[in-house]
Amino acid sequence: MIAKLAGIIDTLGDTFAVLDVNGVGYLVSCSSRTLSQLGSRGDKAVLYIETVMRAESLQLYGFASTEEQSCFRLLTTVQGVGMKMGLALLSALAPSDLYQAIASQDKETLTRADGVGPKLASRMITELKDKIPSESGFSATLYSHPSSLAPMVEEAVSALVNLGYRRIEAVTAVSKAQQHCGENATLNDLIRQGLSLMSRTGT
Repeated sequence: MIAKLAGIIDTLGDTFAVLDVNGVGYLVSCSSRTLSQLGSRGDKAVLYIETVMRAESLQLYGFASTEEQSCFRLLTTVQGVGMKMGLALLSALAPSDLYQAIASQDKETLTRADGVGPKLASRMITELKDKIPSESGFSATLYSHPSSLAPMVEEAVSALVNLGYRRIEAVTAVSKAQQHCGENATLNDLIRQGLSLMSRTGT
């Protein structure tokens, strides 16, 4: 099994790269995000590889970082998310954005990827919300933990969404507001602090 390739960029396509490793050209399917980070023809490049064995072929999927590779592995555990769809998701959204969208149950953001409709987005959220890597900094605990604050948090998020903010932005702001205000926070505290945080970041 091929785990990593280091060589010279021979060819760059819209969905693939050919990497020359000691005179052997490896055709590797990649997200547009990875392709944009590789460089130009003749440059040295390193790709982290997922090797997929088919009946009559060996397919290679390459990633510029181990973070993107790990996200791809997680995404493709969902029924209906194949290799091509996994690359489409990573072309549309960075791993951190995908984790944040899943944690915040933001179907709209997930449907930015080609071929991802509301039904598949919902399935991704359901199957992956409890599998988000802890090191990503995002968690679905805001919604799944049996905390007395959970309904209030959801209400605060809804209030910010009604003011015109995207759900993914509102969840991030209210989550930070909850941490800042503590367990004794009121609904008004969460909304006010959330608005303050978003105004500081120019959201």
